Amino acid sequence: MPVARANGLDIAYETVGNPDDPTILLVMGLGAQLTLWNEQFVSALAGHGLRVVMYDNRDVGLSTDFGAWGPADIPAAMAAAFTGKPITAPYTLTDMARDGLGLMDTLGIAKAHVLGLSMGGMIVQLMAGWHPARVTSLTVVMSTSGRRGLPPGKPEAMKALLTRPQTNDRDEIVRHAMSLRKIIGSPGYPPEEGRLRTFVEKNVDRRYYPEGVGRQYLAVMASGDRVDLLKTIRVPTLVIHGAEDPLLPADCGRDVATLIPGARLDLIPGMGHDLPDELAEDLAARVAAHCKAAAAAD
Repeated sequence: MPVARANGLDIAYETVGNPDDPTILLVMGLGAQLTLWNEQFVSALAGHGLRVVMYDNRDVGLSTDFGAWGPADIPAAMAAAFTGKPITAPYTLTDMARDGLGLMDTLGIAKAHVLGLSMGGMIVQLMAGWHPARVTSLTVVMSTSGRRGLPPGKPEAMKALLTRPQTNDRDEIVRHAMSLRKIIGSPGYPPEEGRLRTFVEKNVDRRYYPEGVGRQYLAVMASGDRVDLLKTIRVPTLVIHGAEDPLLPADCGRDVATLIPGARLDLIPGMGHDLPDELAEDLAARVAAHCKAAAAAD
């Protein structure tokens, strides 16, 4: 897998599709490697005439990690947030947005469609808000503005996301990851057990690095909300959110779409906090149509 030097870091990335086609940059969520992108979704985007560029965020997968900073103290960060004190973090979402833009620089991409999922959706909000000249269109999938007072995720979903097995046993790690995918996934499209296991094992074997998840979560907490920034975005925006998302409830997607002028909200019945195979072609078609319309208006 190729690695690019971007924003002072080594960023592992992958491209799919015709290099002469317009680029869509995919930005993954919390602790998620680029290999978590649904392959059918990626192939369908390429089939619609988009060159897909996806990458490992800092502190996950094969990109530069921040292990020297030490493990994240999430309880201390939550206590600081509760009392209004600053949260100490090794980096912020702003730094992570600069990683994606830096990768575009290294690859010679002046402007791209950008799509972010969950935490990645937060990152691309910053790209579009602060660097609109680099963004042809914005797609925010299952994400949030970070506004205080939005409905929280279900307790079991939050617990599954933020806990890890207290062992390095591969079977236990795989079991936990499969359980997480089931808890946060789409109730209308439950995964087939064998395919889910293969998917999880592929990612665990590529790199299992829970320490980075904690530091990325600190980055989310330390970065605050994006409410005021979203009101300034003029880039054509599509918001896709699962109607049954247990981690970031549908009101989070509605809030993003309300804040960004002219944004369209596609609320998907039966969809949770994942991209199920059954929806891959449909979601890719929605995204591709949005990108085509934005490019025509650019």
